[in-house]
This record gives sequence, C-alpha cells and structure tokens, in this order.
Amino acid sequence: MKIFITFDFTALCNKVLEEKLCDLDIKYKMLSFGEVEFLEKISKEKLTHLNNSLKEYSCSIIENEKIILVQKIKDTIIDMVYNNDNDIHVKSSVYLSEKLNQSYGYLSNLFSEVTFTSIENYIILHKIEYTKQLITNSNLTLTEIAYKLNYSSVAHLSTQFKNTTGITPSAFQRIITKRRTLK
Repeated sequence: MKIFITFDFTALCNKVLEEKLCDLDIKYKMLSFGEVEFLEKISKEKLTHLNNSLKEYSCSIIENEKIILVQKIKDTIIDMVYNNDNDIHVKSSVYLSEKLNQSYGYLSNLFSEVTFTSIENYIILHKIEYTKQLITNSNLTLTEIAYKLNYSSVAHLSTQFKNTTGITPSAFQRIITKRRTLK
C-alpha cells in the first residue's frame, strides 16, 4: 500500500521549534516564521543545546544580520509560493519589498551576494518543486497549476519547468502515471 502525505511547511517548522523551546523550558514569543523573542535571559549552554537539538531537523540559529535577512527572504518566498492564503497575483518584487519593508534592489543585491544566485532563480526553483508536488499529489490541471503559481500561461510554466528539469510537465505527468501503474 502507498499513501501520499501533504504538509504545511510553516506549521511543521513552528511545531518543531515550539517543542524544542518547551523541552528546554525557555519562555518565548513567536514573532514571525523562524523569528523568536526570548522573554528572559538565556544561558549560553541552553542556546547551544537548542541549536544542537534543532540541527536534527536541519535547522540552526542565525546571528549574522545579513544572513538573517537572506533567510527571511527565503522564508517569505517559500510562504509566497506554497501558501494559498497569500495574494500571489502581486509581482514577487512588490510582495517581498512590502513583506520585508526593504527596497527590492537592496534585497536582490544582498540575496545574490550571500547565496550566489538571484531571487528570481530561487523563486523559479521553488515554483517548479511545487509544480512537481501538485502534479504528483493533486488532480489539478496544468492550467490550474499555472494560474495558482501566477504564471501568465501554461506555456510559460512549461518553458520554466523544462529549463529547470530537462523535461516538460506533461512528460513528468506521464512518468508519474506510469510509475503508479507499475506499483
């Protein structure tokens, strides 16, 4: 038997973080995704223990201001791409600028400086990953997926999909369908 599992990335990460903070009896307030304010002074040992326990989940505490902002950019992009609650029909540059209260030029330059890739490329990679998830785990058509991810057309989605993966979304759908029939 095979099952498919869907998950809310934000809720999952918040749950892990809350459990680890509670395990260490740290009083805290969640400010935004991945941002926590301690409500009392935390010992270096507790902070080290928290960081080590988060590493089990490929998470870590960031202290460098530039890296913190780049992580916020990444988190905002992931939220923009994966969460349906957002008005995704706003240009990503406007969305990021408004959410992070910074000019897009500054965000773009910083992101490129730290990650050696562009914000646009990072967005495309996440949109294509989400497209693969939607093709695999939903009954949405390519037209519906293109609309959901704010593509101007299925052709635009198909071009980016092929440039990123080497195959068209239709070919990807056929591969997934064939795999399911073989199992």
